Amino acid sequence: MVSQQPSNALLWAQTWPAPAKLNLMLRVMGRRPDGYHLLQTVFQFVDWCDWITFYPVDDSRVSLASPLPGLAEEDDLTVKAAKLLQNATGCRQGVKIKVEKNLPMGGGIGGGSSDAATTLLVLNVLWGLNLTTKKLMELGLALGADVPIFVYGKSAWAEGVGEKIQGVELPEPWAIIIKPQCDVSTKEIFSRPELTRDSKPITIEDFVFGNYQNDCLAVVSTLYPPIKKALDDLSRFSKPRLTGTGACVFALFCSETDAKNAYSVIRKQWDAFLVKTQNKSPLHSKFVGLAIL
Repeated sequence: MVSQQPSNALLWAQTWPAPAKLNLMLRVMGRRPDGYHLLQTVFQFVDWCDWITFYPVDDSRVSLASPLPGLAEEDDLTVKAAKLLQNATGCRQGVKIKVEKNLPMGGGIGGGSSDAATTLLVLNVLWGLNLTTKKLMELGLALGADVPIFVYGKSAWAEGVGEKIQGVELPEPWAIIIKPQCDVSTKEIFSRPELTRDSKPITIEDFVFGNYQNDCLAVVSTLYPPIKKALDDLSRFSKPRLTGTGACVFALFCSETDAKNAYSVIRKQWDAFLVKTQNKSPLHSKFVGLAIL
């Protein structure tokens, strides 16, 4: 639960992380009547983030300091998250939101969902709303299936459409993430007839012992040759994986030295990022540091 905290100048002056996540595995086990797919997945955060600053205003308007090119302000997930909070609570405070965008859109690392979750969590504090984490997760689900995990803020085993979450403690290896020059539509991948939709459920123990299957991998690799090439190139250094439906692919490394050596080669060929995985979201770590959680 997020504790009450005065909306003081110190907190308004902060810049807040919205971290990326990796799907360490993804199984598709069926489809609900409403079209949403039933999944099993494992989420883990990395220390690669968008950064969001919130500015107080004198009215109830929600706006962006710098709208993203090609995206209407009202369609931005941070704006939607702030307005959702207003509508759910009757809050009449407003905000201006500035997003430093580092995470690629369409990458399967949750950039927009993470931005929305950071907005929900931080404005809950800045506006003095005192909603529980559970309530914020419920609100976040209306914005996207990945938003609840970012609100939850810990590595997790997730089921259903991603809303049934159980915390897990995982190793925190180094990783290389590649963003191929293509964008993947999650909606398109989940609508493809050849997508496996009948995988058998596994247990957390199965995953821990090496079952890292991603049921979207075959479809995505066929449809997007750059992703297939990135996977092949990463396979020279470590077992490559697809995060979510992509487009980002990644590989984990047991040591920082191995990761840096591989990165020195990969970065010459690809838009690549060297990151450290984390079991606690950088946002939640900052909250703890500020005695907010």
